[in-house]
Amino acid sequence: MVSEHSETAGDDNTPLALKILVAGGFGVGKTTLVGAVSEIKPLRTEELLSEVGQLVDDTDGVDQKVTTTVAMDFGRITIRSGLSLYLFGTPGQDRFWFLWDELSQGALGAVVLADTRRLEDCFPAVDYFEHRHIPFVVAVNCFTGARSYGAPEVLRALDLDKGTPVVLCDARNRDSGKEVLIRLVEYAGRMHTARLLDSVS
Repeated sequence: MVSEHSETAGDDNTPLALKILVAGGFGVGKTTLVGAVSEIKPLRTEELLSEVGQLVDDTDGVDQKVTTTVAMDFGRITIRSGLSLYLFGTPGQDRFWFLWDELSQGALGAVVLADTRRLEDCFPAVDYFEHRHIPFVVAVNCFTGARSYGAPEVLRALDLDKGTPVVLCDARNRDSGKEVLIRLVEYAGRMHTARLLDSVS
């Protein structure tokens, strides 16, 4: 967990910064979400899609996408006084997954963005966080023209563990993205507290 400490140790008002990952398939809206909610100019590592990449990048359903993240996106948002989130957007293509282990170090939790037109694209992210016991929420990015599914349907389709939050969102909208992050912080807090209690019982 990333944290910032004030000079006064033990002060209840010590500023706290939490590390959050934003993951999901190629073209699902990770860069858009980080950019929409960040209160600072987001760091982006996007490159133009090339003809060579056409052999490995499946743009079916995201035909208008012309760039891709090759390292990470980074942004920051203050949830309330003394609590900030550092957002790290992961690259979506499997050839960049070697970066995920580095990015996930110290993370409180993750947002897995999903597109119901390509729901299977978020399976690797779900598996990654489940196997590493990193709390996550699934945020369904409601694209225009995509068939509408409710949270219970997505929960069943992804075969998620009971209690894993599924929320609908618009990655372009700051308030919508902020609500997703608040849900994640609340859920991750409950999960970490439960694990702590289990370890001492």
